[in-house]
Amino acid sequence: MNKPLMAKATAVWLVDNTTLSFKQIADFCGMHELEVQGIADGDVAAGVKGFDPVASNQLDPAEIEKGQKDPAYKLKLKHNPAAEGEELRRGPRYTPLSKRQDRPAAILWLVRFHPELADSQIARLVGTTKPTITAIRERTHWNIQNIQPIDPVALGLCRQSELDAAVQKAAKSLPEVMSDDERRKLVSTQSSLSMPDEPRLPSSIAGLENFSLSRDDDKPEPNLDAESFFNLPDGDDEDEDER
Repeated sequence: MNKPLMAKATAVWLVDNTTLSFKQIADFCGMHELEVQGIADGDVAAGVKGFDPVASNQLDPAEIEKGQKDPAYKLKLKHNPAAEGEELRRGPRYTPLSKRQDRPAAILWLVRFHPELADSQIARLVGTTKPTITAIRERTHWNIQNIQPIDPVALGLCRQSELDAAVQKAAKSLPEVMSDDERRKLVSTQSSLSMPDEPRLPSSIAGLENFSLSRDDDKPEPNLDAESFFNLPDGDDEDEDER
């Protein structure tokens, strides 16, 4: 276990009581640097009480001093037996009562800006159920007219690192645009450069590639003379104008 207990509350305490950089706090708490910056700006973890890692025997004061002197220093977490196995917990994410009314807004944001995410991924990120996601995706939710999309990280429902990992995983599972037959027809750049240039016909005579002026030897040559081009075929009916 390389993360402290109550990581977000620990990050809140470190932001309020130390001069550590956002990256140092993010690395120590297993969070994204932008999420820690959101905590400092008051956009993330609003109302979360800070948890002192020194009093809980998770961090030595000397580590904080080293980190404040050297921005590149990484804080070292004390071994805490109580934290073992916390990452292995299963089941849906627990969402506090104060945050549950924000889940539809977060779901709408994920559906709109990350359509590649599967319903199961959204359920794990936000801590909701698939019927709720389906209702918002199909706009059949009872309160869909009043729901505004809001970033779930800004609402404190998930971490930026978790969202980034879910988006990258979903992007890898997307089907390829080309089919196998189209891919087999492709040639390498070296092969295409070595091919001779094909003559191109002008667009004005396109479609006449197979036209030929040569006659068929099997058919007799018609008797053509100058007068045959001007003689009209005989007909029994006269034109109305001549009548």
